[in-house]
Amino acid sequence: MSKSMKSIRGSEDIKIRAKELRKQATAAEKILWEQLRNRKLNGIKFRRQHVLSPYIVDFYCPTHQVAIELDGEIHKFHEEDDIARERNLEDRGIRVIRFWNYEVEQSLESVLEIITNACRHPSPTWGRRTEDEGSP
Repeated sequence: MSKSMKSIRGSEDIKIRAKELRKQATAAEKILWEQLRNRKLNGIKFRRQHVLSPYIVDFYCPTHQVAIELDGEIHKFHEEDDIARERNLEDRGIRVIRFWNYEVEQSLESVLEIITNACRHPSPTWGRRTEDEGSP
């Protein structure tokens, strides 16, 4: 198989994976999507499980180039991967905002306010967790 064919296949595989992830949403993803879908948050368009190759982000606003990632317990063990992923996206001009699942479930209004502000104010480091922050 030629290199270009592998690239096309990889592209199709990631699209299939994104579709699977949309069907397997976590409780926090479902809660947040209900607030973001159909431009419910200040008329801002969001996509869910959106491909930004080689990654799939939980939510993405193409107009403001804001990616939203929801982290569960598994992310405690993949922090280095998350940091590398975030840097790659930021190098491409995409702002990344991260929330723990419990933040969406317990403080939805605050989460929505942070998302709204990120879309209004361009800053590639907006929403980046500090090193001392973590889950409860």
